[in-house]
Amino acid sequence: MKLSSLRYLTKEGFKNTWANRLMSVASIGVLVACMVAIGLAVLISENAKLALGNLEKQNVVMAYMKDYTWAFYSDKEDNEQAGNAENAEQTETGDDAEQPDENGIKSSDYVIHNEEEAKALCDKIAKLDNVESVEYISGEEGLEDIKKDFLKGQEEYFTFLDEKYGNPLSGAAKVTMKDMSLFSATLQKIEKIEGVDKIQSYGDLAEKISALKKGLGIAGFWIIAILMIISLVIVSNTIRITMYSRKLEISIMKAVGATDSFVRIPFIVEGILIGLISAIFSEGLLYFCYRVATETICATLGTNDIIKYSDLALNLFGLFVIIGVVAGVIGSITMIGKYLHKEGSEFAAI
Repeated sequence: MKLSSLRYLTKEGFKNTWANRLMSVASIGVLVACMVAIGLAVLISENAKLALGNLEKQNVVMAYMKDYTWAFYSDKEDNEQAGNAENAEQTETGDDAEQPDENGIKSSDYVIHNEEEAKALCDKIAKLDNVESVEYISGEEGLEDIKKDFLKGQEEYFTFLDEKYGNPLSGAAKVTMKDMSLFSATLQKIEKIEGVDKIQSYGDLAEKISALKKGLGIAGFWIIAILMIISLVIVSNTIRITMYSRKLEISIMKAVGATDSFVRIPFIVEGILIGLISAIFSEGLLYFCYRVATETICATLGTNDIIKYSDLALNLFGLFVIIGVVAGVIGSITMIGKYLHKEGSEFAAI
């Protein structure tokens, strides 16, 4: 096709859009509504992912260690049985029995003997897959953190732990994971490391977070798919009305030997133009709506932990352009193709 012909057909597409401006405006309005709904779905999904990501970071695992405190507060009967068995073995081999301290605890009764060994255990955990970070929390730090969670004045009720009975908390590794869907598998690996006693975790919360993220992904996909179909139908109906209003003109062009491509191009240009205009209006309207909504949320909740529109502006505009162009091209080609196929006999007769 010659460049001059392409220019002529493109110009005809613009003329068609203006000639049927009432229907074009209606189509643009519906497309804008669909695109804004798609944009809102994307923004809500991204903000939900951000919130879930922050929740994941807070859903840490505490791996308590087998240190001196653990040995002191653990089951005495188990310690005595273990100690008797060890003494019997040492007696048989002729070795001197290890002398316990004033609390009846021997060095062999526990695994972690000092802070260096505790941090070495944290390093082992940090090397596991799916572990984002590990922080060593001493028993004293753990007790202080617990006191902070109490209401004002209640922490005074627990001063006896320091003064009389000592701190019952063992040292722990504060573990943050990358992917909560691998939560259970990672816990099993941590439990197998020598020196780890027990793990305090929120497995149910991890499962709920993974389920929510999966649900958001599925819901977002279907929302976009449904609105995309609606967009296709709207553009197709606009092109159909334009075709029937130019039925005689199309018949004359076919009668004088115009090819199907020559007839289709103006309608394709019209569909693309409607899609592009819709994308521009959708970007502006979505920005305004999102700005008002986020300002209200930030002022009400006192938080700025929200996705900025500027971070997704180009991606959203690109998505709108793709939706508009694809809807315009597919709608135009589909409708004009069906029309030319069904009305071919009329063209020939004319």
